[in-house]
Amino acid sequence: MFSLDGDSRSLNVFGGQGGPGGPAHLQGGTGGIGQGPIVNIMTSQLIAHNLQATVATDQASQLRNLRASQTASHCPPPSRIFCGRQEILNKMHHFFSDTGMQHTYVLHGLGGAGKTQIALKFIKESSSHFSDIFFIDTSTIATIDTGLKNIAVLKDFGDSPQDGLLWLTSKVEEWLLLFDNADDPSINLNDFIPQCNHGNTIITSRNPGLRAYAGSNSSLVTDMEEEDAVALLLKSALQEATSHTEQIAAKIVKSLHYLPLAIVQAGAFISKSQDLDGYLPLYMKHQGRLLSEKPAQSHDQYAWTVYTTWQISFDQLTLPAAMFLQHCSFLHYNGISEEIFRYASGYQFSSDGPSEEELEEPLELLSHFLAPDGKWDSLQFLDATNEVQSYSLISFDPEKKVFSIHPLVHSWSQGTVQNPEGYMSTMGSILGMALSERPRWDMQLASRLLCPHIELAVKMDVEIALVFRAQYATIFREGGRYQQATRLQEEVLEKQRQLLGENHPKTLQTMGDLANSYSDLGKHQKAKELNVIVLEKQRQLLGENHRKTLQTMGDLANSYSDLGEHQKAKELRILVLEKERQLLGEDHPKTLSTMGNLANSYSHLGEHQKAKELNAIVLEKRKQGLGENHPDTLSTMGNLAISYSDLGEHQKAKELKVIVLEKRKQVLGKNHPDTLSTMGSLAISYSDLGEHQNAKELEVIVLQKQRQLLGEDHPKTLSTMGNLANSYSDLGEHQKAKELKVIVLEKQKQVLGKNHPDTLSTMGNLAISYSDLGEHQKAKELEVIVLEKRKQVLGKNHPDTLSTMGNLASSYSNLGEHQKAKELRILVLEKQKQILGENHPDTLKTEKLLGGTSPKLGKPSRTRRI
Repeated sequence: MFSLDGDSRSLNVFGGQGGPGGPAHLQGGTGGIGQGPIVNIMTSQLIAHNLQATVATDQASQLRNLRASQTASHCPPPSRIFCGRQEILNKMHHFFSDTGMQHTYVLHGLGGAGKTQIALKFIKESSSHFSDIFFIDTSTIATIDTGLKNIAVLKDFGDSPQDGLLWLTSKVEEWLLLFDNADDPSINLNDFIPQCNHGNTIITSRNPGLRAYAGSNSSLVTDMEEEDAVALLLKSALQEATSHTEQIAAKIVKSLHYLPLAIVQAGAFISKSQDLDGYLPLYMKHQGRLLSEKPAQSHDQYAWTVYTTWQISFDQLTLPAAMFLQHCSFLHYNGISEEIFRYASGYQFSSDGPSEEELEEPLELLSHFLAPDGKWDSLQFLDATNEVQSYSLISFDPEKKVFSIHPLVHSWSQGTVQNPEGYMSTMGSILGMALSERPRWDMQLASRLLCPHIELAVKMDVEIALVFRAQYATIFREGGRYQQATRLQEEVLEKQRQLLGENHPKTLQTMGDLANSYSDLGKHQKAKELNVIVLEKQRQLLGENHRKTLQTMGDLANSYSDLGEHQKAKELRILVLEKERQLLGEDHPKTLSTMGNLANSYSHLGEHQKAKELNAIVLEKRKQGLGENHPDTLSTMGNLAISYSDLGEHQKAKELKVIVLEKRKQVLGKNHPDTLSTMGSLAISYSDLGEHQNAKELEVIVLQKQRQLLGEDHPKTLSTMGNLANSYSDLGEHQKAKELKVIVLEKQKQVLGKNHPDTLSTMGNLAISYSDLGEHQKAKELEVIVLEKRKQVLGKNHPDTLSTMGNLASSYSNLGEHQKAKELRILVLEKQKQILGENHPDTLKTEKLLGGTSPKLGKPSRTRRI
């Protein structure tokens, strides 16, 4: 109980427990005296106490407010060693220069790419442009709430996140809000972005999905430019920039794939050892350790190492997403396509392939992306890939429809698995399963996407079924990797002979495939001999009219053609075509292939009109059956263009070749052997049309690439060298032309033989160079030899034979034997009119030479080969 005295300065407090009751009376007794203490407190003491408490509370509140204001307004400076990124900074400066509207800019990319540093550098350079700058850690909802609350406290606008948002929304000024590390895809950032038409926001995130807030006003932060990366490494390593250190640094940053955080870590390590030259060998041996080591001294506030920053993201992934990323790290880091997994999911088991038990692990991985009915579910696959993309651990190219992984993430991800051999085997089998189910028309998947993955699997020496290794070889061949295809086929053939026997259909199939690879490599005699063996065995085992037997007969005909035995090739192709028409039908792809090859025989034998007509038929049917862009369709288009050239329709030929080249680049890639062949063929059309400089430039490119892909002595490389020599002749560089033709001729004699049509063409072209240099007697003697051999090999009426006769006539003229020249030209003209027609350019040229006033009028005809 309280009571106040008249003196208000004291306060009486009565307390304690009541005493026992008094003695009993008739009227009742009085209560006992209380036993509790009586406390007197002066009011001045109470007031002082309350005042102290109030002061303490105010001081704590002020301290909290001060800390909140400091936190809200504190934006750390960029790293002292910041380098480069000028293109992104310029884009940001341009974007934020426009005032009077709300601006949102997103910097997205892989952890460690330098997103925050770019934002901080921009803020430092532009601080005067903004009325207030607020930095918010966006890693969790709690840190976002704290950041917004701190803004409210700083601006004396309340003490809640909502108050902070309200201040930003109501304050029509050029404030800047930096949402840093907005990496958690489960956070809806829209709940925290001020909903108004003013102010500025920068978001840094690993999640490319946040571009939705900025549209095109965003930048993908990827690897640095080499020059900037070198500068960053030398700065962080405390190394002076000299020509020597820059050269060493360039090699180091290349091995680090120009990732800023990796470069800074490397620099910190080098700064301790001061051994710039010794870092790269150490890195090659201890990459994982070096990229996981936190430097003792740092240039900014980033808390994680390269590997830990990715591990933090990886730990957030669901099981299917994590499994997908880990398995993809055992593919090549570029060109990862959904089709690989989709085709593999439809794998059909067969008696000569692996069992379900042997493919248990691949089937387990694929099961995460299957619908309840067991079919491929693209939506489930998309869920997993989107999840990995949300942390920028994988990226997607919407134009090419493929995924890619940063090379450092790729190697780090491999290190996250306990059983790398098992993962290798799983992915090796998935590739084999995909190849088994791949539609034949999907050449792009094979030639451009799958070859790098298969190359990696072969390099890792993955343990897979023999049938899958055979599939690998097929893809190598389709992709133009002929050496790799041949090596793999030879390995498969050796094992099949041991396991299945010499005469097993699978063994014979591999032998036939190997023969085709020998042809691709220009080893035509070897291919022919192997095809003869296979054909004999198939005739005995399968019969004369079996599809596989007919296929081998067609391959043997191709070998005859490659060896210059065109009449033999033609006769065999006619036989095969007749049987395939009966067995498979007129429009079957194999029938059409034989028809196309027969057209080539007509072309080689000088029956150009026949070749053109047959190519036109095949092209129309292939467009209907396979589509405009199928590689087989493009091959026929290219062959038809050559027929136009042979018939003197050079402009028509050029236009068609331009189309084929563009499509082959898209479907097969710029460096595929078939693409290069088309480029070489187009160069010939340029030459036919008098565009000799264009021809030369294109031939130089083709020759360089063919040397790399096919080798110095491949027949196609030699043909291009010969065509380039002809371009030198056309441009008046006669000595250069002669020297190159001598080299080509010597090699063709060794590789193809002295009587091969291509060898004879080069001999004839060399004779022209002698003539160009005034060595007319030498030219005449060589042309006599060429003419005699061409009569034997090609026949007296072949267009190439007639060209040689015309060139010999020119040599007679040059030597003053004008009557001899005239008689020979009369004979050539008569035959050209019959064979080529009266309006063919070669016919008109001969006619002009006969009717001209100068016996030396006109140039000799050079033979070019594709």
